[in-house]
Amino acid sequence: MMAGSHVALGAAAWMAAAPHFGQPALAPLALGLAALGGLLPDVDHPKSWVGKRLRPVSDLVAGVFGHRGITHSLLAVVGCWWLLRHHAVPAEFAAPVVVGYLSHLAGDLLTPGGLRLSWPFKGTWALPVCRTGSAFEPLVVALLIAAALATVPDRPDPRAALEKLGFCWQCEALPLPPARPPRPPKRNLADQSPRGARG
Repeated sequence: MMAGSHVALGAAAWMAAAPHFGQPALAPLALGLAALGGLLPDVDHPKSWVGKRLRPVSDLVAGVFGHRGITHSLLAVVGCWWLLRHHAVPAEFAAPVVVGYLSHLAGDLLTPGGLRLSWPFKGTWALPVCRTGSAFEPLVVALLIAAALATVPDRPDPRAALEKLGFCWQCEALPLPPARPPRPPKRNLADQSPRGARG
């Protein structure tokens, strides 16, 4: 996918994942970190947006591992898991970057080029829904963003902003889809006494 698509998917993935990390879905810093994470796997391509800005690192990674090599493999997924599991970086920074990173891999999986998940071994995995740079790519990205927005519990009302920008007249008359009901609070099983137990 193109860099812009990876940025959008990184932010969208964070909107959907943030509640699972106990973080707000629309925090600007976290959205920016997720967008950055969505670009990071292409550090193995010197001509990519992030590759141009991280030379000579991208030249070295591309020369040793090639494009869609180690940074697009299960080893990278394990590295993301390790980063979250061992708290090497505070979760409020690491979680958005990791979610964005993984969204990049998911996006590339939807292209015919796919991923070499089992790198360094041969074999490509793909669910070829759209070609990189095709007219269909923005539609796929838009659908994924809409799906992510639908999961945000306290999403903002876009109608007023659209009307202010002149994109919509009588926006207030348009209904919004109902918000998702709030999740019930998690119960700690250790704090619950067995039924019928006397205190």
